[in-house]
Amino acid sequence: MVSEATAATLAGLSVTASLPFYLYGAWIVIDSETVTWHILLRHLKFILVGLVLTTVPVVGWMAPRLMDQFGGLAVLHAVLGLQAYAMLAFALTGIVRIFQAKYAANLYRDPDQDVDLDDLHENMGAWRGRLRIGVFGYVLFWIGAYLIGIVRYVQLHV
Repeated sequence: MVSEATAATLAGLSVTASLPFYLYGAWIVIDSETVTWHILLRHLKFILVGLVLTTVPVVGWMAPRLMDQFGGLAVLHAVLGLQAYAMLAFALTGIVRIFQAKYAANLYRDPDQDVDLDDLHENMGAWRGRLRIGVFGYVLFWIGAYLIGIVRYVQLHV
């Protein structure tokens, strides 16, 4: 069986490895003048790898041990992590609706149409706001949980 310190190290490395995938996935969209279907899929591939690298250690190793370590920084770490996922869920409420509107307008297959995104649906501004707030919140809480996780790792395993 793997020791607790080894499992903690592997979990930490996996979560750390997710950050470059998040950053590159974001860069793909930020750097694109027009988000085509190809660019969206490429972006999502990197973001999903980042989510898997973060979520698998959380669900498979961290969450089952939370009650055994319940207190202080463990609680703060868990609250920040859960809040990050809540913000991601909030962002998804905007992402799904934006995707549906852009897909219905064929803006992924034919991105050169001269259409203002806000003209696609009366709620587009609100959906885009949800997306921005959710992504910003996810990143903010993810960083907070990550930093607390490093402190906990040092306290428990170094």
